[in-house]
Amino acid sequence: MTPFCDRIESMPGMAELRARVRELLALPAGASVVDVGCGAGHALAEFVGCRAIGVDRDAEAIAAARSRLPGAEWHVGDATSLPLADGSVQGYRASRVLHLVPDPAAALAEAHRVLTPGGRVALVGPDYGTVVIDGPQDVVRAANGVAREAGAGRKLRGLLLDAGFADVRVEIHTPVYTDHAVVAESLTVLADAAVRSGHVTRPDADTWLADQADRAARDRFFTAWPLFLASATRP
Repeated sequence: MTPFCDRIESMPGMAELRARVRELLALPAGASVVDVGCGAGHALAEFVGCRAIGVDRDAEAIAAARSRLPGAEWHVGDATSLPLADGSVQGYRASRVLHLVPDPAAALAEAHRVLTPGGRVALVGPDYGTVVIDGPQDVVRAANGVAREAGAGRKLRGLLLDAGFADVRVEIHTPVYTDHAVVAESLTVLADAAVRSGHVTRPDADTWLADQADRAARDRFFTAWPLFLASATRP
């Protein structure tokens, strides 16, 4: 889990996105911030001067985070049942998490509960339905039919409004990748989803993956992966 977290957070555009989240949360010195799905703690390490709280379901990731940032507070826990008191934090962050939660509405109800009035929330979510990959499109279209991430990002605004948040705003940040190795695992996820859809055979999916690798070998690989960033205030 820790190497995966390291790889994701080092991808192009991720440092800038983390900085934008901190800007939108606008937390004063001494404020409390919880990072739900904190992984190995990369983002919390950058909240200098804040009381940092990390929550993740993966015990290995929490152990790694604790060793890297021993001064923070770490919990193995679930997004829908946070080990925090009502109104106990001023900031709530969840990056690439809600699309993996079976009940994202329950997770945002928890965010609303633990935030103090006037507290800020920032959510980052993928949306495979807006991914751009140069080359044949059959695999991408088929994957969108079964991948939970296919429409996750575009739903963040509605989820926040339904949970009772105000001043909801959404931005799109779109890293462009021309290095095949950076997103090779994600391409495999798409290909596997396309096969599960029943609209693409395994041989066809493998041919698509091989085509993407060939494009990389010829320096013709291109993809863009939009990430939706939604922020709001707890009234």
